[in-house]
Amino acid sequence: MTARTTDAAGTDVDIPAIVAGLRSTHASGRTRSLDWRREQLNALARMVADNETRILNALEIDLGRSPFEGWLADVSTTINEAKDAAKNVGKWARRRHRLLEPSQLPGRGWIEYEPYGTVLVIGAWNFPFALTLGPAVGAIAAGNTVLLKPSEVAPASSALMAELVPRYLDNEAIVVLEGDGMVSQQLIEQGFDRVCFTGGTEIGRKVYQTAAAQLTPVTLELGGKSPVIVAADADIDVAAKRIVWTKLINSGQICIAPDYVLVEESVRDRLVDKMAEAVAKFEAKNTGGKRIVNERHFARLTGALAATEGRVAVGGGSDAAKIEIEPTVVVDPSVDEPLMTEEIFGPILPVLTVGSVEEAIAFVNARDKPLAAYLFTKSKAIREQVIRRVSAGGMVVNHLLFHFATAKLPFGGVGPSGIGAYHGRHGFEEFSHRKTVLTKPSRPDFAALVYPPYTDRAWKLARRLF
Repeated sequence: MTARTTDAAGTDVDIPAIVAGLRSTHASGRTRSLDWRREQLNALARMVADNETRILNALEIDLGRSPFEGWLADVSTTINEAKDAAKNVGKWARRRHRLLEPSQLPGRGWIEYEPYGTVLVIGAWNFPFALTLGPAVGAIAAGNTVLLKPSEVAPASSALMAELVPRYLDNEAIVVLEGDGMVSQQLIEQGFDRVCFTGGTEIGRKVYQTAAAQLTPVTLELGGKSPVIVAADADIDVAAKRIVWTKLINSGQICIAPDYVLVEESVRDRLVDKMAEAVAKFEAKNTGGKRIVNERHFARLTGALAATEGRVAVGGGSDAAKIEIEPTVVVDPSVDEPLMTEEIFGPILPVLTVGSVEEAIAFVNARDKPLAAYLFTKSKAIREQVIRRVSAGGMVVNHLLFHFATAKLPFGGVGPSGIGAYHGRHGFEEFSHRKTVLTKPSRPDFAALVYPPYTDRAWKLARRLF
């Protein structure tokens, strides 16, 4: 059966034909040109910069996001990522020569970076531009053709992306296709050369399963319950402000938001008090709660809050008519309740008491590996202990989230929190096949040593050589 869908205007869309067009463009060799890559990357940065106001408006419509938060998380990061790639792609794409073993001489060996071909990027609704165009930067820098499938849960952002991309980018090589999860399924079934998906772990499993049937390599940026460990020696005032600030960005709907706090008992009450002060200060001009993306997620969050056995120390209120939830801190919930077994993805933060950093490490390690882990401490010994013993996609000490914003470090998960990583050079390499190339001269033909018939003398020489 031919895979078809309809676009926002109701026009019939032939998915296989779109994918075939992208493959044809890649086969032409156009996207392998470094000039083409730089041109598209600079155009992508210009597209976001030129339309900043429209992007911020779309984010406000979809998510209730403030203009500053929209600029910080979606606009500035995407522009910087694209500009950095345009500046450095020539350096990244150079052959990486390797010194061969004596047994391989004479000869030369190197790594040749070549594009996979045609890449599918399935974006997420919580940061619809950064988490769709960000991975696309790596795919374009690597010389691929790209199909962008933005999330239907952020419809204003999706529609704007579908409008802008054809105006700024090579529309025979970079295409936007809107649609729901069924469209994503149909797309993956086309057998792309690589798929990048950002979203929840359970949907990520389904993406992985569908891609496996096509033997399609995947990049999965998923999520999980990202912990914050607060040691007794931490600067509690700073820790409280930074935890609250990052938890409230985008109403806590961030894959690397702090999902729960493990704090040593001696400083727990002070931390909770300081977090309450930070919430009051940061939300002083807001009359309601934090906007949740839709009613389904609102019902999930309020249900988890109603079921908690912990003490609600801050907030707890909600408004179904506005789908808003107050910034909420819950102290010592049961480890078996939804707040502690499911990724929260909202403005609710459990705080659990631990007797020591050692106990906190054991708690984190007894659960699935998170996308991010955070630590607040002044001690180098504690820092090194946690870094070495806690496995996570990434880690930040004495702050949160900022490892996502740099193009100099890879961003990705481990285990259930994801596969692969991108940003900067790491994104270029993620969407490039590292092809091994080894060249040898025809003469002298030292390989004659291993040609049959195999003599004892040849074997002795081979043992010495190899």
